[in-house]
Amino acid sequence: MIAALHSVGIAAPANLHERVLGIAAWPVYEMLRDEFGLDLPFDDWIVRKYDHYLPMAETLKPRPGAIEIYNELRALGVAQAVVSNSDRLVVDANLRMVGLFYPGMKTISRNDVREGKPHAEPFLRAAWLAGVDPADAVAVEDSVTGSTAGLAAGMKTIFWPEAPMAGPPGAIVINSADELRAELGL
Repeated sequence: MIAALHSVGIAAPANLHERVLGIAAWPVYEMLRDEFGLDLPFDDWIVRKYDHYLPMAETLKPRPGAIEIYNELRALGVAQAVVSNSDRLVVDANLRMVGLFYPGMKTISRNDVREGKPHAEPFLRAAWLAGVDPADAVAVEDSVTGSTAGLAAGMKTIFWPEAPMAGPPGAIVINSADELRAELGL
C-alpha cells in the first residue's frame, strides 16, 4: 500500500500499517481519500494497490509457529477456516505463498460476506462452513478489528498481535506461538 500511495504522490505516515491492519478495503480507501487526498476512484485505487502488492506476495513470511500450529490442528482433525478482511485475490495469493493452500480448505474473504470485520458475519460463515457451533469455536486474530468480529460471533477469541498491545475486552491476549499452543491445549 505504501508503494501504491507513493506512486500517486502521497507520503504514507509511519503508523499507517497499524491503523489499517484488519480493516476492509473500502473503509481504508475512505480514510486515504479523506485524510491524505487520494483522488483515484476506488476501483482504480484497488488495481494500483494490487499491482504493487501481488508481485511482492512471494516474499511473505509466516509468523513463527503459526503454520506449524495450523497443520498440527489439521492433522488432529480439527475443523478450521481462514477468515480475512482482504479480497479473495489477496487471500489466495497469500495462502499459496506461505504454503497453506490445499483442496477443500475453507477460507472466507471480504468478497464472501455482506459485512466484513468487525461484524460477526465472516466468523459465523466460517463456523457454518466448518460445521461447528460458534460457541464451540476459537477465533485466532492478529487485529483488533478481527478480534472484535470473533467476539461478536460468540467465539472464544485469541488476539495475537504483531507487536504487544491491549486487545478488545473479552479477548485473550497472547504474544507468542507458545502461548497460542497453550491456549489451544496443544
